[in-house]
Amino acid sequence: MSWIAPAITLSAIAWLVLLVAAPILTVPVSGVLYAIGSLICHQIAERSFYLDGFQLPVCARCLGLYAGGAAGSLAAVFIGRAFAARQTPHRAAYTMTALAAVPTVITVAMEWGAGLPVSNVVRAAASLPLGSAVAFVVVRAVATLHYDECTPRRPIGHGQPPAST
Repeated sequence: MSWIAPAITLSAIAWLVLLVAAPILTVPVSGVLYAIGSLICHQIAERSFYLDGFQLPVCARCLGLYAGGAAGSLAAVFIGRAFAARQTPHRAAYTMTALAAVPTVITVAMEWGAGLPVSNVVRAAASLPLGSAVAFVVVRAVATLHYDECTPRRPIGHGQPPAST
């Protein structure tokens, strides 16, 4: 496995920690996180979690997606090694992701279609499987890339142009 998959996992975990800690971080750091959050999320107050009386930079559903993404990328790095020996067909990855989206789709349909209230805990919990599945698939795909095998490298003499073939 290349260094890229663990780097993605660490980035996902760091992003989640920063989102949750944003209300208690220094103003410049917190401000950047809230600005980024405004680009990726509606930040509706009623649909967001609060820490120490301050709204998090993203809504409950987005937070669930990011938490699932951190968990899914972690699973891809550690548990996914068991799957590395056998190639999982693309159809299985698509099916897993589609099934993981069902809870999120149901909560969105309940809110928008039926007009039923859904709590923030339910929003976050329903989006965990989707974030986890997408991250698992993406990190496993990245982990199977072998950049060293793409192009053979030829030594080039110092100060000489490469030989044309």
